[in-house]
Amino acid sequence: MTTILKSLLALSVASLTWQAQAAPYQSIVSAKSSVTFNFKQMGVSADGRFKKFTAQVNFDPAKANQGKASFEVDLVSVDTGSGEADQEVVTKSWFNTAAFPKAQFVSKQIQQTAPNQYDVVGTLTIKGQSREVKFPMKHTPQGKDGLLTGGFVMKRADFGIGEGMWAKFDVVANDIQVNFSITAALGK
Repeated sequence: MTTILKSLLALSVASLTWQAQAAPYQSIVSAKSSVTFNFKQMGVSADGRFKKFTAQVNFDPAKANQGKASFEVDLVSVDTGSGEADQEVVTKSWFNTAAFPKAQFVSKQIQQTAPNQYDVVGTLTIKGQSREVKFPMKHTPQGKDGLLTGGFVMKRADFGIGEGMWAKFDVVANDIQVNFSITAALGK
């Protein structure tokens, strides 16, 4: 009899766990999320981040192909680790935040490639320039939340980032590694 009760209890717990994870992620936990970047300046690697961004997600790992995600990054919230550089990158030659205050990503397709591994395709728009990007994303369950991580290399010249005297790549490289770590919360 005790074995039957233990089995029923284990089945009930497993069923509740499955039901909790079956709901799609529909919001992000901003305090546990980040958008960062890495670039080379005069051959030296440097890191930065954006302190302010919003995201809308509707992602069920079991139905990845139905998932959707969009992000808006407040470009003036850039933090390069240098106040002087932060002031420079918001100017017309770089992000031109007076005319283009936000960068935006909108997913077009999310496809599972392996357990908890996905390819995401979408449109990235910066300074009025839109380009399709594709990148791998990993899903790591964390209790009721899920950690979504990934990244891609963008070419700053494709978006007109670094114009005029900054258009050459001898001081600041063309390749910018963009990474994200998003903690997503389940919908109700």
